[in-house]
Amino acid sequence: MATTATITLTSDIYDGFGSINKTMTMTKGGTSNDLVETTGFQRVKFNTTSATDIITMANELVEPLDNLGAKVYIKNIGDGAGNIDKSSYVTISIGDTSGTPQEVGKLYGGDWLLMPLTVADDNDVVATPENNNTVVLEYIMFYE
Repeated sequence: MATTATITLTSDIYDGFGSINKTMTMTKGGTSNDLVETTGFQRVKFNTTSATDIITMANELVEPLDNLGAKVYIKNIGDGAGNIDKSSYVTISIGDTSGTPQEVGKLYGGDWLLMPLTVADDNDVVATPENNNTVVLEYIMFYE
């Protein structure tokens, strides 16, 4: 069974843009074979500014094969009680919290991302909240 992602973008910022509708089937690196593993859908609650590995590659129950195909979805769902603060964010990075993770971007309340990953032991997915406000991230990784 295939795992697919669909996105629709619409905007009135640029005249003539209209919209973009795209669907992607998530496949193993360099093939058209479906991804077959997942971390499972999870949530993590923060109320600190400490950098935290939300996905630690070396600790996966079925360890992903290094440097192969993977996709991760992460969403800042606010405080988990339905309150979404658009003014505070969580920085998402790739690396090891004991080193210097490379920043990918900031997820403000309600924001989400879907991105490919190089699944190697030192390329953890790291979340660092901006402040001590309660924030909940939901996430799932699909991999080979």
